[in-house]
Amino acid sequence: MRVNCSRLSHFGQGLSRPYNLSAKTWLPVRPVMPSEDRSAPIDLNLVRRLFSSPGRIAESNFLRREISGRMLERLDLVKIAPQRVLDAGCGTGADLPALRQRFGAAQVIGLDASPPMLNEGKRAQAQGRSTMEKALRRWLPTTALSGGAEAFDLVCGDFAALPLPNESVNLVWSNLALHWHPQPDKIFAEWRRVLRPDGLLMFSCFGPDTFRELRAAFAAVNDAPHTLPFVDMHDFGDMLIGAGFATPVMDMEVLTVTYKSAASLLTDVQSLGGNPRSDRPHGLLGRGAYGRLTEQLENARGPDGLIALTFEIIYGHAFRPVSRTTAAGEWIVRFESRKK
Repeated sequence: MRVNCSRLSHFGQGLSRPYNLSAKTWLPVRPVMPSEDRSAPIDLNLVRRLFSSPGRIAESNFLRREISGRMLERLDLVKIAPQRVLDAGCGTGADLPALRQRFGAAQVIGLDASPPMLNEGKRAQAQGRSTMEKALRRWLPTTALSGGAEAFDLVCGDFAALPLPNESVNLVWSNLALHWHPQPDKIFAEWRRVLRPDGLLMFSCFGPDTFRELRAAFAAVNDAPHTLPFVDMHDFGDMLIGAGFATPVMDMEVLTVTYKSAASLLTDVQSLGGNPRSDRPHGLLGRGAYGRLTEQLENARGPDGLIALTFEIIYGHAFRPVSRTTAAGEWIVRFESRKK
């Protein structure tokens, strides 16, 4: 498998009982009712079902880990020391150790709507901690290893209706999760709500050119919608400003992943989330339609003999500015003493 890359930049409420940041308790996520003001035809309940199998999703973790590393490189350019970090849409929590390592003094919270994904994250965390304890037991007494705090918290919740108080986190991090929600503008407003003044939002998601080869192959099979209409990065910038974020910075790069077979390409697409459109065709492709689809992909092999699949990756970061008005709409006037 080979990955190529090109880059382009452009500047420009919750559950009935909230998550208790000290007691670590929360309510299960409720089913999502359809909304008429969606910006994309996405069935959120189907998204949750598609992401309910950690083993199935694991096939595409290579891309999430690649994008996570690129996000961390961008984070190097921002000097912050957060007290509380939220990974919104954390999946199994694979990004949490890197965030813990980066911000050792911070409370790190991973939030996801899929209980199976979080359970897998808890299992991995416990396994990792057990391995580390075995290695340290040679040099440290047993009392020093018992009763310690967990490296991070895992919370089951909807990142568009966070079970967190207002202005409770300093950094919201979200890796390849935003495009699975039909109303990103509402998500930005919710993420701004939980950010403290001067808090940072950093996210990544798929852009419109993602799966363009697959769309072309499906077009030769039938007229049904088989991929999501991913949002353009300029529209995300407008949404961030509309939600009240200051000076958003949008960045985009195109990754090309190549495959030896059409079957392996389609397996990765399914493990990345499949097709959660609410207007998707029901039922599986027939044998004839599947044959035409794979034939189209096979015919698109490049000079190297491999089949290419494009991923447009959008990166965004923005700060929540200090409020100039109170919740009642009154202006806040700050006075500073004159320096002598």
